[in-house]
Amino acid sequence: MPRSILTAIVVGTVVLALAATATHREAALAQAPGASGPFDSTITQHAQKMLEEGRRIFRYDTFGDEAFWGDQLKLHQAIVGQKLGGVGAGLSPKAALSLGLKVDADALPADLVAQIKAGKVDMTDPASTVALLKANAVVGVTAFLNADGSARSVGIQCALCHSTVDDSFAPGIGRRLDGWPNRDLNVGEIVALAPTLKPFADLLGVDDAAVRKVLRTWGPGRYDAELVQDGKTTGPNGRSAATVLPAAFGLAGVNLHTYTGWGSVTYWNAYVANTQMHGKGTFFDPRLNDKTRFPLAAKAGHANVRDPPDLITSKLAALHFYQLAIPAPTPPAGSFNAQAAQRGEAVFGGQARCGTCHVPPLFTEPGWPMHTAKEIGIDEFQADRSPDRQYRTTPLRGLFTRQKGGFYHDGRFATLDAVVNHYDQHFNLKLTADQKRDLIEYLKSL
Repeated sequence: MPRSILTAIVVGTVVLALAATATHREAALAQAPGASGPFDSTITQHAQKMLEEGRRIFRYDTFGDEAFWGDQLKLHQAIVGQKLGGVGAGLSPKAALSLGLKVDADALPADLVAQIKAGKVDMTDPASTVALLKANAVVGVTAFLNADGSARSVGIQCALCHSTVDDSFAPGIGRRLDGWPNRDLNVGEIVALAPTLKPFADLLGVDDAAVRKVLRTWGPGRYDAELVQDGKTTGPNGRSAATVLPAAFGLAGVNLHTYTGWGSVTYWNAYVANTQMHGKGTFFDPRLNDKTRFPLAAKAGHANVRDPPDLITSKLAALHFYQLAIPAPTPPAGSFNAQAAQRGEAVFGGQARCGTCHVPPLFTEPGWPMHTAKEIGIDEFQADRSPDRQYRTTPLRGLFTRQKGGFYHDGRFATLDAVVNHYDQHFNLKLTADQKRDLIEYLKSL
């Protein structure tokens, strides 16, 4: 056979083989979005299971913390009041709502809904609060009841601080909005209702009255997650050391959690569940052994918590999965000027240089999103309370949910105008008034 014919046959065979391979690859890629192999199905089923378990844990799991809030602090006694076997006047629904507690309308029994609509529920009677607790309708709070309906203990969940409601039934009563910070919630006042605060008093080395005084300085939407580590109660200019409650949505792709980047989302879940919610579990962070910086943590053994039975660790994965699945909410229609926002996007990525740190679409830095206080032009107080002494670049999506209580870790800037003016001055950006207005509209659109 002539060499030219043989070469043509070989080349043709190779071309056909490559074409077949390409066709097979294209077919495989076309099928990829709807992959249905055995392990693909396993992944899908696992993801759905994790999502459902994580939602349940976020909303309803106390991690056994009723042993602290109920058994030690007797908080349930203050909720039900003396007439129902507790102490004091009790906490009525009206008072509970004024403290920022929320009610899940979907959990309300139909007959109770009908009574509320008909005005037949006394919103000033603690017995009505007990009815809501029996229905497991108070967001983030679980009552443990005796056979006769009286309360024997109470526990809290993640949802207490990191969920709110859409007010679709009434102010403070509606469908859950998981991940949204409850900026109405007055955690300090709620804890101060407890008949005894001895565990806090013993750790802080002060009397009961002093603990209550500190708690009542926090105010709505604020909490101090470092108080039991360093004992600091006030920051610069005599302001409370408490920080505004952060969002728990839009965390997918984000490295560190919290304003000062103590650790990852999973780290912070373990930290809070063990050292703040006072659940039963395991937590390890040798940085808290520093007796100079974290004297109370060292005293309490927070660097190495082993509190059996461990009711926390096995739930961290699903809880993390659910939090990563919560997207940042979309701003309400009409809440910003779309045309101005479009112009503001150019300012954000251009002259204002916001996108240097708040990198779209995460709106924080991929990698290590940490900065010194000097870099961002503020005091170092809150940063110094964290192990790495720095501030995290906070993701910006869903800013509209965080307007109440102010911006930054301590709410020092009441408005976005104040935030923009701060950076304009600190970085000498020389933004015009129109650029500032457009930038603000863009921030409101995120």
